[in-house]
Amino acid sequence: MDSTEIQQFYARHMQLLDGGSAEAWARTFTPDATFTAPSMTEPVRGREGIAAGARAAIEDRAAAREVHRHWVNMTVTSETDEGADAADGTDSTEAVSYVQILATGRGAAPRVLLSCVMRDRLVSRDGELLVAQRRISRDDRPLS
Repeated sequence: MDSTEIQQFYARHMQLLDGGSAEAWARTFTPDATFTAPSMTEPVRGREGIAAGARAAIEDRAAAREVHRHWVNMTVTSETDEGADAADGTDSTEAVSYVQILATGRGAAPRVLLSCVMRDRLVSRDGELLVAQRRISRDDRPLS
C-alpha cells in the first residue's frame, strides 16, 4: 500500500461518513472489523454494528443542525504481519493519524469539536483497502 492510495482511501472513507452514507461507509470496513472508542463501553464488531453507530451519529448531527467534517492528517504507516495471510493475498498496514472533527451549525462559525488519534489496521483485499481494526483515543481524555 502506498501513501497516495491510503490518503485517497481516507478521503473517500470520511466523505462517505460526513455525507450521511452510513451503509457505504460501513462497507469500507472488513465484515469482522472492530471499532473501539472512549465513548463506547465495548468495541463494536462487524459492519452492521458499525453502520448502526454511524446512522445514530448522522441522526444526532441532523437533530443538532450541524455539519461535521472529519479531517484526517499526519498519517504515518508501517507494514505489519498482524492479520496478513499470504494464502489470500491480504496485506496489512498500520496507519496512525491525527483526526480533528470540525462542526458547523447553521449560520455559525466552524469549531473544533474533537481532536483524537486514530489507529487503524488496514488490509488490502481484492485490490480494495478496508479497515480491519480501528482504535480511537481522544486528546481531551487521559490514556487508560
